[in-house]
Amino acid sequence: MKTPNDTTNAPVDFLSRFTQSDQFNDVFEEGMGLVEETANYLDGPGREDARKLDRHGSIAYASESMRLTTRLMQLASWLLLQRAISAGELDGESAEEEKKRINLTDVGTCEGMSGMDQMPKALNDLVARSMHVHARIMKLDKMITEGPKDNKAPAENAITDQLSRLNAAFGAGK
Repeated sequence: MKTPNDTTNAPVDFLSRFTQSDQFNDVFEEGMGLVEETANYLDGPGREDARKLDRHGSIAYASESMRLTTRLMQLASWLLLQRAISAGELDGESAEEEKKRINLTDVGTCEGMSGMDQMPKALNDLVARSMHVHARIMKLDKMITEGPKDNKAPAENAITDQLSRLNAAFGAGK
């Protein structure tokens, strides 16, 4: 007999368990660290790198850095939202409203644009790393949104399930 506090058959809250895991913490630190590293680069050495570019290179640099910062801001927003939900700082309705504001669609890169061959190595590295974090977060978001791959309702109890089948087969309890 189940008691009101019996959680043996309750579905596992993937989000709260995941956001408390080392894996989430690693993704969180990587993503937020990349945001900080990118800001430091663009405000410091990136300005010097941009001054060395011709007109086409400058336009490509501006376009690529804008895409990079847009991507990172969306990823940071997603990471912070997941952490806030897990900490119970947002109720379900508020969390859904906040999630609607986050756009994880791939911003892409300016590949093929005139002047891209002039991009500084440091900027290319930040873009590549941001794309890697984006791919990881897209997988995590899909796991959280869709839940476990096995969407079947869990059996109440393997033994109870087998006893029910035996009772049905042999007509017990009539």
